[in-house]
Amino acid sequence: MKARYVPISKVSVPMIRRMYEVYSGYYDNVGLELFCDDLSEKNGVLLVEDRASKRIVGFSTMKTLDLRAGNKTVKGIFSGDTIIEQEYWGSKALQVAFFLRLIREKLRHPFRPMFWLLISKGYKTYLLMANNFYNYYPNSTSHCERLEGLVDNYCDQLFKPYYCSNKRILDFGEGYTHLKSNVATISDEMRAQNDKIHFFEKRNPSWERGTELPCIGEVSYALIFKYPFALLGKLRRKQRRTPVPAIAANN
Repeated sequence: MKARYVPISKVSVPMIRRMYEVYSGYYDNVGLELFCDDLSEKNGVLLVEDRASKRIVGFSTMKTLDLRAGNKTVKGIFSGDTIIEQEYWGSKALQVAFFLRLIREKLRHPFRPMFWLLISKGYKTYLLMANNFYNYYPNSTSHCERLEGLVDNYCDQLFKPYYCSNKRILDFGEGYTHLKSNVATISDEMRAQNDKIHFFEKRNPSWERGTELPCIGEVSYALIFKYPFALLGKLRRKQRRTPVPAIAANN
């Protein structure tokens, strides 16, 4: 697999049709018009493609915006619709491409604080942040009022009519796009074994009907320098767990 960033002006009609095909395979209540309207508000998209067939198998939309943090202006990188076909789950292509994009944006304004913004319908999206960022919100082990305030800021800026500030949940109402019932389900075993999944469900108990948990992670230089080594460690551990197929002896 490979992933590449495409500015929204370069996203073609065939690309959009294929992206919609992938997205509608995992979400209910997805209209093409709504999908296109949402895409038009983004700056670009990370496309995930199968190297052999060059077929789009996943994507993540992106938007940059300025946020106010006290008397400072900080930069936000918002991730919108994100999906990868199940056959390719476990690949790090999208994560690596997204990380490289964060570095590019950070170096454009090296002294301005920068944050990753996302809203999560399901636990898998939440875990992308919780498993990779040092300083993020909401966090099951610590609370940061500064990050909490920035969540309020970007939700008021992007989703004001739908933001329930008392619960810090986005509720777009009945009939909103939500994951299909067989995608990213949460079992009792998962709740018991993974505190972060259990925490996500407590913070967003109505996720199955499409409510979103707004999240934020700080893109610090510590993260930029340490993430490649953390990713390499994960890949090595995955390789060690993958069984090596037996080779039949020649007669």
